[in-house]
Amino acid sequence: MPFPLPLLSLQPATLFFTPKAFVFLSRSSITMSVQSDAINPSSQNALQTSQNYPVPLSPPLPPISKHIELARAMSASSKSSLFSLSRDDVVFEDQWLIVVNKPQGVYCENVLESVPQLLCDSAESVAGTPANQLELHLANRLDRDTTPKWERITLKSGHGRSKFGAWRVYAASDVGRTLPGGSMVRDMETSFEVLSINGQGSLKEPSEFKKDEANTVVVQEKAVIDKDTKKDDILVRARPRSGRTHQIRLHCQYLGISIRGDVKYEGVHEWKGRTYDGHELHAESLSFEHPVTGLPVMFQAPVPSWASQALQP
Repeated sequence: MPFPLPLLSLQPATLFFTPKAFVFLSRSSITMSVQSDAINPSSQNALQTSQNYPVPLSPPLPPISKHIELARAMSASSKSSLFSLSRDDVVFEDQWLIVVNKPQGVYCENVLESVPQLLCDSAESVAGTPANQLELHLANRLDRDTTPKWERITLKSGHGRSKFGAWRVYAASDVGRTLPGGSMVRDMETSFEVLSINGQGSLKEPSEFKKDEANTVVVQEKAVIDKDTKKDDILVRARPRSGRTHQIRLHCQYLGISIRGDVKYEGVHEWKGRTYDGHELHAESLSFEHPVTGLPVMFQAPVPSWASQALQP
């Protein structure tokens, strides 16, 4: 399963990922009664204690996130309903695949729905099948809006939903354990590389990241956050090695470099006189083996303006 290589920009202890991102689409032709006694609170507590559920290591959702995330979702729903894919959004296309540079604030499902119309407008067909009869599938998904003491670091932890339904970071040793809702803690791993701090640095070309075992952190307890990092502008490149929901955002929060604008995971909503309507997370590149030819392919999206600005002193 291919995963995008995101580019993040960080701010006071915050990380940035850009709004535009890749959506990788694959396409093919269409072929044809219980009883229970009331349990008092004390016995409920005893039951929970006996279950010995894992304890999340990342904090709960901040109160500000509820209002802002709802407003963003409503705005995205309105924007997505009017969204129309253009040829400028298409990064790559062949008989089997379409790679799209998804704009910020648009849901992946709306991008998917707009592809047939784009192909119809282009009077295209695939393997003799009219564009409006193609069956399209999302091959990967992107979120609606996708000062360290280290230069490179790899974080390994657990990932799961808390009893309130929020995604949280868990200890690596909790992987495989059952959570209150019946799901299990799963493993997740992300590698990070600092590109720039306060304008000092450069935007290197994406390359194969070689993990440094000496800089690999296996999460077992809550992180101790350096408050001084919240004063810096940081541009970071992240490489998810698993595909968990909100993985990069959660690991950024754990490291104390929440993505700017990502209020769900403690990113700032306002900073240096600016209000952020979405989190600055960008899918910079996508690489995988072509599912039909077997050849390695890599696609890159243009760097967003906020990433370029982060490189300026």
